[in-house]
Amino acid sequence: MRDHFEIRDQDGLGRIGELSVPRAGVTVETPALLPVINPHVRTVEPSRLESEFGAEILITNSYIFYGSDDYREEALDRGLHDVLDFDGAIMTDSGSFQLAEYGEIDVTTPEILQFQHDIGSDIGTPVDIPTPPDVPREEAEDELATTQERLEVAEGVEVGDMLVNAPVQGSTYPDLREEAGRHAEATDLDVFPVGAVVPLMNDYRYAEMVDVVAGAKRGLGADAPVHLFGAGHPMMFALAVAMGCDLFDSAAYALYARDDRYLTVRGTEQMDDLDYFPCSCPVCAEYTPAEMRSLADREREELLAEHNLHVTFQEMRTVKQALRAGNLLELVETRARAHPAMLDGYRALTDHADQLEREDSVSKGAFFYLSGESARRPEVVRHHQRLERLNPEGEVLLTEGGRSDRYDESWRVVAPFGPFPRDLSETYPLTAEVPEEMDAEGYRSAAEGIARLVEANPETEFTLAYHDWPESALKVVPERIDTVDLAE
Repeated sequence: MRDHFEIRDQDGLGRIGELSVPRAGVTVETPALLPVINPHVRTVEPSRLESEFGAEILITNSYIFYGSDDYREEALDRGLHDVLDFDGAIMTDSGSFQLAEYGEIDVTTPEILQFQHDIGSDIGTPVDIPTPPDVPREEAEDELATTQERLEVAEGVEVGDMLVNAPVQGSTYPDLREEAGRHAEATDLDVFPVGAVVPLMNDYRYAEMVDVVAGAKRGLGADAPVHLFGAGHPMMFALAVAMGCDLFDSAAYALYARDDRYLTVRGTEQMDDLDYFPCSCPVCAEYTPAEMRSLADREREELLAEHNLHVTFQEMRTVKQALRAGNLLELVETRARAHPAMLDGYRALTDHADQLEREDSVSKGAFFYLSGESARRPEVVRHHQRLERLNPEGEVLLTEGGRSDRYDESWRVVAPFGPFPRDLSETYPLTAEVPEEMDAEGYRSAAEGIARLVEANPETEFTLAYHDWPESALKVVPERIDTVDLAE
């Protein structure tokens, strides 16, 4: 167990946790956003990030300080917290970004970790190799081996109570990500960033991002705090949290503002295309889009960055509340309707329903069936698995209608779950809110539940009484079952 990370609430793989950062003397509640600070270009001052936006932790690049005539000595003399005027926790990157962008850097893992320690970083990072998507497998394997060697080197660097990241690489090969997660988990390092996913997000390849994270999570322990490097757009927070990511760093608030781009949970808008602001943050309440466009470039950039921060932190709070209430997956499904690529990501998430089910809470407030994707949620998977343990005997009616005394047992059938004893009708998730017009995916899922029950009880005689099911669902019902269409 990692005693610096405690999980408090769970929904899917998402969790609200507490990350203790001993060097800073603070505890960060996760999921948490780490605004990225470039010491050369401070669009919003770190002190304001803390006082006005509630930031408990931020991230900056130690390699910029290391190679800067302006900041190196100042950081060594005064420490990062004083230089940045920030009282919360500070994470530092190592220069791996520069390595990915420019091909080489002039610092080793021991040197940069020691430097991060000396300037007062609370969470440091070794020099890993961020292997981009789609490289040949041999290249991904070679670079992963180098990263793993550097993690082992990092274990031997004396950094006191500074936490140290153990990046999980492996390109777009989920099995390599799983291997990398398992290797990182076996070290005595502390936080586990899933690296080199920014190109996937920039290209809206959310389904592949989900597969990459799922691979890393399979290798990591349940108590490992996971950082999704470079994931700063609020549109994808709910999806990433549901996959089990705990920390997110965002430069998007500033970079997008520089290009006159306005963040929303549904995507990104260009300022020139807006007639109204779909937001009630302090910036949007004070200005209209036309008024914002009339401002000088620097003032407009700063105000846009503030809006982008407001909407980003608001979405993180929305995700936390959904997680606490047990309806995170409903929020994910709602957000998925904002963009086709997000829907691909959500569908990829449901492909990992077995993995989610192993850590998902067994009881929550309510289950809302919102679309065919809801039929693949962990709660449905769990119910189908439990059906194999039930033992109805004699002649059993499985029905969407009422009880019948002609049978030894009379079970209910509700899509998408399928059959269950009537005594369980008031237990979660069988109390689900479902539409009156169920879709074909829901009926097919119910039929799959019936098939599981029948297969587990070969000596029992079953009859299914249903209301006008589609042919695609009836094909899944085992042939040995008698069927009655109640609509006839």
